[in-house]
Amino acid sequence: MLAPPSSDFLSHSAALCDAVLRLRGTALSEELGRIVRSVMHSPLGEFIPVDEQAVLLEPPVIEVLAANDAAVPSLTQDINYEGQCFGRFVVSGRAEYSELDRSHLRALAHLAAGVLHTQSLAQRSTHAYVQVENQLQHQSQILDHIHESVLTMDMNGFIISWNKGAERLFGYSSVEAIGRNILFLYEDEDESIDDTFLEQGGRLMEVRRKKKSGEVFWASLSLSPLRDPHGRPIGLIAYLTDITERKLAEERIHHLAYYDALTNLPNRTLLTKLVDQALTVAQRSKLHGCVLFIDLNRFKLINDTLGRTVGDELLCEVARRFRAVLRDQDLVARLGGDEFAIGLFDIGQHFEASMVAQKLLATLNTPFLIDGHDLRVGGSIGISVYPQDGSDAETLLRLADIAMYRAKQEGGAEGDHVAFYSQDMNQGMQERMRIETGLRQALSNGELLLHYQPKFEITSGRIIGAEALVRWRHPQRGLVPPAEFIPLAEATGLVVQVGEWVLEQACAQAQRWQQAGLAPVRLAVNVSAREFTAGLPGRVQTTLQRYGLAPEWLELEITESTLMNNIERVIGIMDQIAALGVTLSLDDFGTGYSSLSYLKRFPIDTLKIDRSFTIGIPDDANDCAIANTIISIAQQLKHKVIAEGVETAEQLEFLRQSGCDEVQGYLFSRPLEADAFELAMRKNLAAEQGSRAA
Repeated sequence: MLAPPSSDFLSHSAALCDAVLRLRGTALSEELGRIVRSVMHSPLGEFIPVDEQAVLLEPPVIEVLAANDAAVPSLTQDINYEGQCFGRFVVSGRAEYSELDRSHLRALAHLAAGVLHTQSLAQRSTHAYVQVENQLQHQSQILDHIHESVLTMDMNGFIISWNKGAERLFGYSSVEAIGRNILFLYEDEDESIDDTFLEQGGRLMEVRRKKKSGEVFWASLSLSPLRDPHGRPIGLIAYLTDITERKLAEERIHHLAYYDALTNLPNRTLLTKLVDQALTVAQRSKLHGCVLFIDLNRFKLINDTLGRTVGDELLCEVARRFRAVLRDQDLVARLGGDEFAIGLFDIGQHFEASMVAQKLLATLNTPFLIDGHDLRVGGSIGISVYPQDGSDAETLLRLADIAMYRAKQEGGAEGDHVAFYSQDMNQGMQERMRIETGLRQALSNGELLLHYQPKFEITSGRIIGAEALVRWRHPQRGLVPPAEFIPLAEATGLVVQVGEWVLEQACAQAQRWQQAGLAPVRLAVNVSAREFTAGLPGRVQTTLQRYGLAPEWLELEITESTLMNNIERVIGIMDQIAALGVTLSLDDFGTGYSSLSYLKRFPIDTLKIDRSFTIGIPDDANDCAIANTIISIAQQLKHKVIAEGVETAEQLEFLRQSGCDEVQGYLFSRPLEADAFELAMRKNLAAEQGSRAA
């Protein structure tokens, strides 16, 4: 029998593939039986599928010839693919079958095995996909029904999943959130998740987050690494729970535990903790620390007479006044009753505490208007000092309390008073208070006077100016050294009034010399940082006009520390002064921190070498190097140089050879009173005229 043409076999192959793709069960078996009959041109033929419980066979049976009926030959071909049997083809009804027929049946069985294997894989994949999809749906339902917010993000913080809990918590739908960076939920926080965390595991933290409405809330955040099938981190899983109510409750409990319910100031417990922390910082920074213990005078009488409501309002107002005159870093606490405590730790000298104490007492001078009552209270303040008196908060509070009772005894029941725990500090404070009070009176009693230290030109030796130096002639103590009252004047702010007085008196004296026919000389007046304000140029101009002085009579000396406070503002003020024709000099140059980049912008005429460098010349190589450097800088910038504190001929000679222009110091003259300076000027002028005549 002839073999079917190849095109006929191909069409049957296509029909077989189509049947496997479209049909299942009996319909597929019948169609495969029809195809095998058509291919084999046999009246009988069928496809017999294996039982669903069939397992892999041993090496496949290629062909089995029916032996039970020799008159009816048949062919049988198993349909196997890599050990898996899908069934068999059985063909009969022809008188005989050739080897070519057997080959066609094997080819058809091979094709059917391949297609059925592919269809089996596809079925298994589809089933597995359906199972995975169902599992994901179940997991999604579980995540959506739990109360916690669960979201995932990639390594760069971009959100890749967002459950219903997250929608309820933040107010953003998954469509709005997925794909955005997690930072849009932050509330001004600088948080980052480092690589160590991603590699080693999760962590739990409390954070502030922001809802879609703009509301900020507290959340408990748990983070776990999201890993790929190989265990490598590919992102984060975040679990968030709103804990705002708990945080608010904790804050309320904390406030009740650490704050005074009436004044809202820290209580003794919190003060003790904060003081101990501040003492640790003060120890590292080598700063002084002070604790002030304050007891109000006459409060008990007011409280007993007018009642607790008025007394409570009075305590609240006292607390507000205390807080208003202190710096942000200073600690203020109410210890109970009418007792308060102050902690000062960012101070350089312990006596600064006495000035703060006076400020606090001054706040009590203004009457308190409460419920129609004009109330007046005072205070007694005790001060303990770290580290002299103690090194912990409890000790300092206890000793400040003792000092407060000493202040009450010394000031009386109605008098305001301040006392240090240490007797030597107490005596020093009393002395400073006497000096401060005396200095205030000196301004109004005419006890201040000016001395003038001549300035000499090195090349000619003539007097070319003078520095006006303030002196205090105390009625009992005599001449008070400047070192005693100038620092106190700067600390208390009295230096502004003193500076105004010096400028006024120097110009008045210059007017008298001008009227006496004396040639103009520059009178240098020191200007403190407190005086260097926008009003200074106007005050200088008004003073010169009042005394009819030309600007060449006046020179203003400013220190480097003045320049370091708002450079641009200072330069603007200096430009205004220079525009008046008044000379500017930079005092104590080299002792501060002025930048050379700014120095070239300052409209100054003279640099002044501080006496701390002059005193070591010419023996100290470092002082010589500094002096030479200052002179060189001045020459490059076209400034004059004056050295103060010149006391020896050797110092003068070194400065002369180095190119210094002017000097002042005891080698030439001590500071002189006005009459003596005028006499020195006239002698100097006469000597100069005689030298020219000769």
